[in-house]
Amino acid sequence: MVVSLAWRNIWRQPARTWLSLIGMAFTSMLLVFVLSFQLGSYDTMKASMLQISDGFGQFQPIGYKDDPEMGKLIPDPEALIADIRAVDGISGVTARGNGFGLLANDERTFAAAVMGIDPDNEGQVTTLTGKVTTGRTLVAEDTNAIVLGDGLARNLKVGLGDPVTLLGSGTDGSVAADVLTIVGIFKSGVPELDRQIAQIPLERFKETFLMEGAAHIVLVRSLELPAVEDAEQELVAIADKYGLTYLNWQELRPEVQQMINIDFSTAVMMYATLIVVVVFIILNTLYMSVLERTREFGVLMAVGMKPHQIGRMVWTEMIFLTAVGAGIGILLGMILTGVFENIGIAIEMEGTEEIYAQWGLPSRFYPEMTVGRVLAGPGAMFGLIALLGIIPYRRVMSLKPVKAMAG
Repeated sequence: MVVSLAWRNIWRQPARTWLSLIGMAFTSMLLVFVLSFQLGSYDTMKASMLQISDGFGQFQPIGYKDDPEMGKLIPDPEALIADIRAVDGISGVTARGNGFGLLANDERTFAAAVMGIDPDNEGQVTTLTGKVTTGRTLVAEDTNAIVLGDGLARNLKVGLGDPVTLLGSGTDGSVAADVLTIVGIFKSGVPELDRQIAQIPLERFKETFLMEGAAHIVLVRSLELPAVEDAEQELVAIADKYGLTYLNWQELRPEVQQMINIDFSTAVMMYATLIVVVVFIILNTLYMSVLERTREFGVLMAVGMKPHQIGRMVWTEMIFLTAVGAGIGILLGMILTGVFENIGIAIEMEGTEEIYAQWGLPSRFYPEMTVGRVLAGPGAMFGLIALLGIIPYRRVMSLKPVKAMAG
């Protein structure tokens, strides 16, 4: 009976009910869309930045990240890679050698970060090999080939087919020297990488730097970043087995996580303010409705209805109104988000292209719906209204039949 009375009561004033529903529906729709867009943008940001060169996770010798010495090695990368490939969700694995050296062409010399990459597997983990704009990327048959960033090539004043001399330090401290031929020039869109990075075949890197079949790091990737995060416990166990350390994306790029945390903290304050304002507007409307019906409640108590039953009825009215409004808003928010999931949103403002290039970000972002993102905002609003329903409930519980009938 209480439920049927509550449903009937909320439609006794259709205009007021529809205004309340529209307010809650619009707020819920906005929260669903904005949360899906913001958190989806974070996913795009993380994936775009990590897949350029870092991968979604890395296996390294202990202490290598803080002190990347040439002598800190993974002695048997092939066995490690075989174990990693057996982990569910991992779509790509590759070994890499990292070194620093001087690249020289005639009288021009520049320092470079030299990567020894596996041409067959590097493209499954990072996108840098696919950024070659002049010439070609490295292939398995290459022996003395090298690919440079366009900024580095420009500084050295070299082009395709030109030889460059590499001077560095081997794992035993001896001089590592080689002469390589430029077969490609890449442009990643990140100026810092384009000025510093050079890639040579991993086997050639091992010979030049006296690696004896070892590698410095092993990178992993999945089709979606959360798959690597879900498999982290297994990956850590594999690292322990080989006496290595596993670094997740937060450890590889802590500045990205810090930037996301700061931005989301600011956004949460705005979302909370919006929810609180809407909740108190709706609560004020419902409380005024209770005050207007004081005489009605007095009559109900006079004919035998208990105060707690009337209180439950009023509370149920609030629940119905909030549930319907939030439900409509969730449906509209899902439709709106679904549209932009396909077409994306381009954020074009003055100076944004340079910022995107610096961080390796795309120019178009896509919202991404999950159950949590859809329900978080409307759920918080629903829960807060249900909790604050104690205010009109206590008002009803304090009524006395005679005084209430007198208004």
